[in-house]
Order: sequence, then C-alpha cells, then structure tokens
Amino acid sequence: MTPALLRSTAIALALCTSGAAYADKANDTMSVAFTKELESVDSYMNSAREGIVIQRAVWDGLLYRDPVTNEYKGNLATSWEWIDDLTIEFKLREGVTFHNGEAFNADDVVYTVDFVSNPENGVKTQRNVNWMKSAERIDDYTVRIHLKSAFPSAIEFLSGPVSIYPNEYYAEVGPAGMALNPVGTGPYKVTEVEPGQHFVLEAYDGYHDSPKGKATIKKIDIRTIPDINTQMAEMFNGTLDLIWQVPSDQAGKLGQMDQFQAVNESTMRVGFLLLDVAGRTPDSPFTDLKVRQAVAHAIDRTAIVDALLKGSSQVINSSCFPSQFGCDTDVTSYDYDPEKAKALLAEAGYPDGFTTDFYAYRNRDYAEAISSYLNAVGIKTNFNMLKYAALRDLSATSGVPVNFQTWGSYSINDTSAFTGQFFKLGDLDAVRDPALAEILDVADTSTDPAVRVENYSKALNMIADNAYMVPMFSYNTNYVFTNEVDYTPTPDEVLRFATMAWK
Repeated sequence: MTPALLRSTAIALALCTSGAAYADKANDTMSVAFTKELESVDSYMNSAREGIVIQRAVWDGLLYRDPVTNEYKGNLATSWEWIDDLTIEFKLREGVTFHNGEAFNADDVVYTVDFVSNPENGVKTQRNVNWMKSAERIDDYTVRIHLKSAFPSAIEFLSGPVSIYPNEYYAEVGPAGMALNPVGTGPYKVTEVEPGQHFVLEAYDGYHDSPKGKATIKKIDIRTIPDINTQMAEMFNGTLDLIWQVPSDQAGKLGQMDQFQAVNESTMRVGFLLLDVAGRTPDSPFTDLKVRQAVAHAIDRTAIVDALLKGSSQVINSSCFPSQFGCDTDVTSYDYDPEKAKALLAEAGYPDGFTTDFYAYRNRDYAEAISSYLNAVGIKTNFNMLKYAALRDLSATSGVPVNFQTWGSYSINDTSAFTGQFFKLGDLDAVRDPALAEILDVADTSTDPAVRVENYSKALNMIADNAYMVPMFSYNTNYVFTNEVDYTPTPDEVLRFATMAWK
C-alpha cells in the first residue's frame, strides 16, 4: 500500500468514528501531540524543539524577548545593567515562588548559572551556557553574572535557553529528578511525566506578573505520537485538539475541513547536510573539497521546497538563518547541476561514484529526497533513520560520513547560535578548522557590531567557499487545531501554551 493510500485510509477510518466533541472545554483540557520522543524534560539535558516548548511553559529566564516586537523585557529580573564588558547586574523580581513552594531569590540564579556553566555537569547544548563564567550574589535580589569573555549576545541567550532552577530542589534531585518531577516558576507546572511519552501541565495559579502572561487553559495534556496518520485520525475523533509540524499535504487537507484551522508560519529552523570534513570516519571521501562541492551541486533544493516543504520555506545558501544578526547571505551558492556534480566526482578520483552511510533523524521524506539526488550522481547511500538523541551522540563520539540535520538556534536571533554549535570545535563540529573557529571567536566576543558583522561575513564565506556545510532550506511549521482553539503561532517555532485560549 502506498503512503498516499495509507493516509487516505487513516482519514477515512477516522471519519467513521468522528462523533466525539473536538475540544474538551468542559474539563478545560487541551490535548496536544508531539512527534518526537523527548529524552529528558530537564531543559538543559535535551536539545529538542519539544524540550524548548516545555521549557518556555514550565521555567522562566531572567529576561524575555517578545516574539512579535523583539523587545527585551524583564521576567525574573526587573532590570539589568552592563557593569563592564564581562559583567551584567540584575535586579530580581520579589515575591516569585517556584511550583514546589520555594521562594525565588539570588541564590537560585547563582546555583543555576554555576551548575550549567560547568561542562562536567553535562548540559547538552554547551553553546547556550559556556559563555558564562559564574554568578555572584550581591544581596537577596541583586545578582551579577560574570562572562568568560565579552559576549554581546548574552542578553539574547538570557531571554531564551537559560532558565532559572530552584537551588535547594535541584541540589537534592539533580537532572534525573528534575526530569521526572520538573519544578520551575513558569505559567504551567508539570503534574505528570511518563518519560518520553506523556506529560501533563496545569496552569500555575501563583504565577507572577510576567510578560509571558498567565495561562488561561487549565490543563495541557501532551502525548508522543510519532506517526502523523495517527495524529490526524485522533484529530478527527476528537482526542487531539492541536498538532504541529504537520506535513504540508496533510495540513492542506485538514485545513479544507470546516472543523479545523490550519496555519502556516515561518521558523528559524534550517535543514542542512553535515559532511565528515575532518575525516573522523574511515576513508572519508568528504575530506576532498571537490566531493563536497559535488554533493552541493547534486541536490535540487528548489524542487524539494516546492514539492515537500511549501509554505513560507526558502532555499538557504548560508550557514545561518537570514534574520539572525550577522547572517551574510551573499556567499558562494551551488546551483542544481548533476552533470557538474558527476564531473567533480571524477576529478576527485571517483568516476564511478562511491557508497556512503547517510543518516537522518526527522522528515524521512525530505531525507529520502536528498538521498535520491545523491544516488543519481553516483553517491550511493545506505540510508539510516535514527532517533535524534542517538544520532547526536553518534555524531559527537565517532562522527558519521554524511547526515541530514536541522537546527532552530533555540530561536536565538544571532548568528552565534548557529555557527557556535557546528564550527567552534565542539562535539558536533564535523569540520574542525581552528582558523574558522578563531574568526568566529572574534565575531562572538567583539562589542563593536561592525566588527561582529565583518567577521561573521568572513566566516560564513569561508564555510560556503569550502562547502564545509551544505545548507538546504528553511523550515515552516504547519499548525492544525480545532475551531474551538484560539491561537496565533509565532515565527520562532515555540508553542506558547500560555497564549492559547478557548473560543
């Protein structure tokens, strides 16, 4: 049975059983599906988009960036001031209480910063925290964060991935305990966790006066449902109220039906190929520039966008998202040219092509399309689909020859959030070019915006000229929810449960 027929069958079966009410207003519970299994609810111990969604609901940062205006506002902090290039002082909000009853004060900030900035404690995305050196308690409601070096993007990071944890509780239970019984100050508290499979959030009645806003829906019931056909069937029979990251074809079908709303919104997520430039895998052909250029010319990115992603996606040529500060999009680009790809392979000593392992963790249809283009020019791929955590760990420990990855930069609107993850000699750097890392260090740490722009441009051109990464396209996200749900998605790909309401 073809995938299309399977989808049609699933929809038909669902229609036969679609007698239930769609939104559970009576119990004030919104049912939501995640596609990807979340390895840990502790926001520092996962790097998945689903983890970011829960992080923003359950925890707060010192600051908050309005996703519409991009204005920075105080959250757990009421004000902030740069004391010098390496020190930021925060005045903290009084009267805030964690979900377990602990009072929030400077001790929580100091404990959190000191814990997450220590690489021995295993934060998954080091780039989010490794710019912090320590935190200093001035008094109960004043704290200073000390930076390792100048890092002008600090405010952006402190408004996103850096959440504040309760010091007493986290010292007692650690990441394992936080994963099973999360405690934050956010608009929702977690009342139930079935690791990787089921999470129940309830509105926190004691939530402070935060720019996030108070939750209006009492309960959010989240289940992991990997198969989109199953998600669609549950939308029809009324056991789900909202699904997201829906493939364009399915979203279009659901959007044509009276009982559903389908909304497409752009995101900062970029899909790309990581190649084993550094030669971490045996006899890697991707150490050769001509082979990497052949890969770039082999893939019709425009066709993939038009046929599969649709919506507000676009072809991406640079290793960053266009809106990010410092993202130079005027770099070497590689048009679709399969004959040129074959010629480059022959020049590199592979006139008959070669065989390589190819890995992906999401969007099998996108990855299979890319794989097919590579096969067509003689790069024969052994296709492997893994869970994200498994692929990330494999890439970090031993490397993989070529893999299709995506990165949403934690919705941080600064090029450092992208380049810092993949080109600064960390675990996921498949290039290992010290000269490139040095240029990015200058871009990341200069307090002069012009110097930052100049060096990001230099680095991004270096990446493109050497085909160190093969950018593919930006993502869009399709959200489908019932007509009983009032929600306006934002371009940063964060489901904000606190802004949802029943109509």
